[in-house]
Amino acid sequence: MLHYTVVFLVIALIAALLGFGGIAAGAAGIAKILFLVFLIMAVASFVAGLLRKR
Repeated sequence: MLHYTVVFLVIALIAALLGFGGIAAGAAGIAKILFLVFLIMAVASFVAGLLRKR
């Protein structure tokens, strides 16, 4: 999932450099959402691992 975040971030940067503001904003928004989902899943996995060891 983190891979897709980086891909959309690169797409946003390239689109911004080429002057495609709408596409850049959309790709940046998708990258932010994917990163938040990644963080939530990583924290949930960490907590589940801690609970399983008990």
